[in-house]
Amino acid sequence: MLRLAHSAALALALVLPGIAAADYPAHAVKIIVSYPPGGTTDLLARLISAWLQDKLAQPFVVENKPGGGNNIGVEYDVKSAPDGYTMFLVNPANGINATLYKNLSYNFIRDIAPVAGLIRSPNVMEVPVSFPAKTVAEFIAYCKANPGKINMASSGSGTSVHLSAELFKFMTGCDMLHVPYKGAGPAIADLIPGQVHVLFDNLPSSIGHIRGGKLRALAVTSSERSPELPGVPTVAETVPGYEATAWFGLGMPKGSSREAIDKVNASVNAALSDPGMLKRLVEFGGTPIKGTPEDFGKVIAAETAKWEKVVISSGAKAE
Repeated sequence: MLRLAHSAALALALVLPGIAAADYPAHAVKIIVSYPPGGTTDLLARLISAWLQDKLAQPFVVENKPGGGNNIGVEYDVKSAPDGYTMFLVNPANGINATLYKNLSYNFIRDIAPVAGLIRSPNVMEVPVSFPAKTVAEFIAYCKANPGKINMASSGSGTSVHLSAELFKFMTGCDMLHVPYKGAGPAIADLIPGQVHVLFDNLPSSIGHIRGGKLRALAVTSSERSPELPGVPTVAETVPGYEATAWFGLGMPKGSSREAIDKVNASVNAALSDPGMLKRLVEFGGTPIKGTPEDFGKVIAAETAKWEKVVISSGAKAE
């Protein structure tokens, strides 16, 4: 009888993980954002969390863990149980930091399982409305006439915002002082009154300030003009060959169940095909990144390789 009970318990233990995966999610899911509230990464996390909560009938809770150049949030996620209940809002810094930081406690490609792509979006080169330059050419001329006197804000060392500016410095010879913030929100708050002078911000977190007349957009960083700011030129129209875009998606700790990954992936792809959600994403200035988890894994690998070259050639350092 004891042997029979043991066998039954063993059989139940083997079956339960499958039941749990099939019923995923059975309780609240956390989405870790490695920046403070208000920036593009945070805004996207809240947008997709509302969709997932509605479609999967469980709370999807955004939890902000800023600091460490994006690394605190990643480390938290990497160390979380691989049970599908802790996700991470993947962002450009995850491809950049692999080269920018020499002694990371994790390897992003190895330790994070890709789940789904969200959007790709240009950054926007913007200045306070009081700043004397009204074009990229005027900005470069002003910068060269005032070397070392322009404070170049970023949402943190190693972000696409930081590296977009470093690439600009490298390609133009502009001498600017990097001022890293803990997220786009605090950087924008100081940019508007002119406490810092330029920011290469992700378009979604700045477009409202640009449209509201609080900031002046000099250029977008993509190879083509943004439909959301059609009158704003690209940096490449003045600096040939310049191009940088931000990209976002979802990941889970390596070893998370394939069932959980596939369920979230399917729900995200449905969001990226929904007219209402697409309208919101276009307002963000974003182009959807649809596909399988493996497709998003290829995006992460390609962006990591691209920004490795930029970090090395620009001489960018973690601060």
